[in-house]
Amino acid sequence: EDYLQFYKELYPYSEDPLFWIHLNVDYPFNLTGVLYFPKVKNDFDFQRNKIKLFSRQVFITEEVKDIVPEFLMLLHGVIDSPDIPLNVSRSFLQADSNVKKINSYITKKVADKLSEIFKADRKGYEEKWADIGLFVKYGFVSEEKFYDKAKDFVLLTNTNNENFTLSEYKEKVEPVQTDKDGQLIYLYTSDATKQHSFIESANNKGYDVLLMNTQIDNHFIGQLEQKLEKTSLKRVDADVADKLIKKDDAPEHVLTEEQSTKVKDIFNKAISKPAYRVELESLNPEELPVTVTQDEFMRRMKDMAAMGGGGMGFYGNMPDNYKVIVNGNHKLVTRILEADGEEAQAQLAKQAFDLALLSQGLLTGAELTEFVKRSVSLI
Repeated sequence: EDYLQFYKELYPYSEDPLFWIHLNVDYPFNLTGVLYFPKVKNDFDFQRNKIKLFSRQVFITEEVKDIVPEFLMLLHGVIDSPDIPLNVSRSFLQADSNVKKINSYITKKVADKLSEIFKADRKGYEEKWADIGLFVKYGFVSEEKFYDKAKDFVLLTNTNNENFTLSEYKEKVEPVQTDKDGQLIYLYTSDATKQHSFIESANNKGYDVLLMNTQIDNHFIGQLEQKLEKTSLKRVDADVADKLIKKDDAPEHVLTEEQSTKVKDIFNKAISKPAYRVELESLNPEELPVTVTQDEFMRRMKDMAAMGGGGMGFYGNMPDNYKVIVNGNHKLVTRILEADGEEAQAQLAKQAFDLALLSQGLLTGAELTEFVKRSVSLI
C-alpha cells in the first residue's frame, strides 16, 4: 500500500502500476529508488520521461535518457544517487564509469524481476503480457544485456491467443513449417482482420500464424531473424499459402502451355495497371482463384520508413507494387477460358481480381462503385 500511495503522489492521473522494483545499492556506487511498471500502450512516445532523478533527495530532472537505457524510459519512478555527475555534457555523462554501472545495474534488476514473475507465476505473467509485451520487446531489440535474459521470457502470441516462449514455439512449428531447404518459417499477421483470408488458408495447411501488430514489431521481427538460427519470418499475405513455405510436393499443372499464356493475357488486359504484375501458378484447387500479394522485403522496408527508420527514407518514396497470383488449377480459371467472347472473359477476370482487392481493403472509391454495379449485373 505504501508503494501504491507513493505512486499516486508521483503520478496522480495514472492507472495503478502492474508491479515495481525497489533499488538499493551502496557499492560500487550509491543508489536508491523504486521503478514502477505501468501499462505500456502502443503510443509509447507519449510515456517517456516519467522517471524522476534526485541527488541527495533534491529533484534534478526527468531527462534520464543518458543514465538509463532508452527502453527503461517507459518505466515510472524515482532514482536518487549522489554518484551521477550533474551539469556536464552528454558525452561526458555517457562515458562516466558510475553511470555505466548504474545503467547495467538497473537493466539487470528489471530483467531479473521479469524473469522472477515469469517463473513464479506463468499464468499471471501471460495475463500481463498485453500491458508489458511492448516494453519487453523494446528492450529485446535495443539492449543486448537485456536480450540475454529476455530471450527466456519474451512471448510470442498467435492468432488463437496462445502464448509461447521462443523455445516452445520452435518446438511447436518446426515439424510442419520447415521448408525444403531446412529453413524454419514463422508466419505472422500485422492485422488479423484485414488478412483473415490469408490466415485461414495458412491454418488450413496446418500452419500457425503469430500476431505482430505493435509499434515495435518490425524491429522485433528483424531481431528474431538475426538471433534465431536458420529462421525467417514472413507476413502471411506475402504469398499464397502453397508458396509461403516451399515444399517438394507441388500440385500438377492443369492447364496446357497455350492455355496458360491465354489466361495471363486475359488478366493483363482486364487489370491494365502497371503496379500489378500478373503471375500464373499451379496451386491447390481449394486455394482462391486470384490472390494479391506484396513482396515481403519491400513492404517491410516501406513500413520501417513510415516509422522513421534510419536510412529507410528511400523506400518510403517508392510506389507500392503488387503481385497478382492467378491459380491455374482453380475451376474459375477454366470457366474464364470457356467464356463466350473476350468481353465476357475480361469481365470475369476483372471480377475475380476485384474480389481479391476487396478482401484486403484495396478496393476503394470509383473502382469499388464499379465493382458493386458489375456484381449486380452478374447476379
